[in-house]
Amino acid sequence: MDTPQKFEIYGKTLACSHCGHDTFYTRETLLNTPAMSFFNLAWMNDPADNYICAQCGHIEWFFPMEG
Repeated sequence: MDTPQKFEIYGKTLACSHCGHDTFYTRETLLNTPAMSFFNLAWMNDPADNYICAQCGHIEWFFPMEG
């Protein structure tokens, strides 16, 4: 993983909902659906952004909102 960083999401500073820490590692995760998985098209599912707390490991999930 990269160096943990501070992030702002929708105009608010991100803080861990479990321990309150404010630095995170990031990654992207696909949100699999049964239909897409059944047809071997899981790679076409929408992604969500994950922020992993650098202190306790709790994962905060955010789905990109359009418009």
